[in-house]
Amino acid sequence: MTVKEYLFKKMSEGTIHMTLIDPDKQPAELAAEIARTAEGMGSDAIMIGGSTDVTQENLDATAKAIKAVVDIPVIYFPSGAHALSRHCDALYFMSMMNSRNLRMVMGEQVTASQIVKMLGIEPVSMGYIIVEPGMKVGEVGQAEVIKRDDVKTAVSYALAAEYLGMSMVYLEAGSGAPQPVPPAMVATVKSQISIPLLVGGGIRDPQTALAAKEAGANAIITGTLVEGQDYSTRLGEVIAAIKG
Repeated sequence: MTVKEYLFKKMSEGTIHMTLIDPDKQPAELAAEIARTAEGMGSDAIMIGGSTDVTQENLDATAKAIKAVVDIPVIYFPSGAHALSRHCDALYFMSMMNSRNLRMVMGEQVTASQIVKMLGIEPVSMGYIIVEPGMKVGEVGQAEVIKRDDVKTAVSYALAAEYLGMSMVYLEAGSGAPQPVPPAMVATVKSQISIPLLVGGGIRDPQTALAAKEAGANAIITGTLVEGQDYSTRLGEVIAAIKG
């Protein structure tokens, strides 16, 4: 079973949770411990990535350490073609659709395509859409962030992703965002597309996670939640809300 098939099967059974681990935020050994804890609590996949300071070295080390201790898929969430790891099971081959910089829309993907093929990493196509406030990823990606009340534009981008043949849509408020993607936006976008909808950014508690689930998110991603001390209780509560 491919990673894409696995994700689609899990999402057909209900909303899933994915844990995002930034390889620059901790040593590889600690990243592996976080991943093992997340898997034990019911997370369905591990994503590796960050907006800045991801290198070939910390990416490879983190991917290898995590792969050694978990059975769930390890998916690279890339910031560009400068670092790509054969140690991941798959990567999101994604376009930041509302970037002002063509390099983020398609340039990095062109640069990476033959490397991905050579390495034998499974590509999973995705339309990546940045919603206000956007945080660091919006800044680095030069995104024309979608206003929180501009549901029409969010729907237009999501439909464009589907019509271009992308497998998934990801609405992203940005790591550490003070507010998540509005549930009303999630619900309307989901009602208009027929491909899975992923939601991330600003989801730090069970109530926020449950709101995203009830709005129709097929997958909820948390990352900042596992940074720092005593993350396990918070992570467990969020996963329980999603799986409940």
